[in-house]
Amino acid sequence: MTDVTVIGLGEMGAALAAAFLDGGHAVTVWNRTPEKAESLLAKGAHRADDVRAAVAASELVVVSVKGNDTALALLETADLDGRTVVNLTDGTSAEARRVAAEVAARGAAYLHGQIMTIAPGVGHPDAVVFFGGQAEVYERHAPVLALLGGRGTLVSDDPGVPTLYGMAVHGTMWGTLNGFLHAAALLTDAGLGVERFLEHADASMSALVGFLPSLAQEVDRGAYAVPFGALQHHLPSVEDLVRESGDRGIDTAFPTYTLELVRRAVAEGHATDSYSRLVEHFRGR
Repeated sequence: MTDVTVIGLGEMGAALAAAFLDGGHAVTVWNRTPEKAESLLAKGAHRADDVRAAVAASELVVVSVKGNDTALALLETADLDGRTVVNLTDGTSAEARRVAAEVAARGAAYLHGQIMTIAPGVGHPDAVVFFGGQAEVYERHAPVLALLGGRGTLVSDDPGVPTLYGMAVHGTMWGTLNGFLHAAALLTDAGLGVERFLEHADASMSALVGFLPSLAQEVDRGAYAVPFGALQHHLPSVEDLVRESGDRGIDTAFPTYTLELVRRAVAEGHATDSYSRLVEHFRGR
């Protein structure tokens, strides 16, 4: 059983440490505020006095703190030679690569991870964790890392990719949530129940997610022309949504943004292209 150290005992870090403890591993913890370790100590964790001692205690060192600058500053105080550092700290892809390079320069193996669940979901069989780094390092520690989520996977040898994957999921999520809540405002303003709407529109709403692979294929190929469902056919519906929202006093900013994107693409000669053509707008082209 691999010994594990967890540095950082915020909401997520505490959940990570608990998952390792539940999996039967010896766990050493460190947090800037020592009192946060109390519940974990009661479960059998060991508390290190400082980061250097925490890193020395285990082969596998898991970091979950606020910001990669903080992660680097903490790791700089310890001897990393021969350790494997799994950094689960949020940040940008460039930051993940910088941490990876600095950790590797000090003799440690490195994996970067992006946890796609809230703290109570850590350890759930369906919890997704994206990992990036060398396959050999991931495979060596996969049984331990699987305790964090049953759907953990190595997505790339580039430690920055998990961060980009996480941002892609979140960006899609926020766009979907905002669209749904705008729709909910429209429906309730008309005295219509949102739950009842979903009962009737279940097939249509499910089809939206089912449409994403087609969009992904078009974007990857850079080929947008389609015989059906082209941008020119989206335009009247978006215009109607903006007018209906305005008539009811519902905020029009969200649908108006979409309308402007579609109008611009049509005006630039892309009327018969798929909605996926709008990726070029987000690329700044």
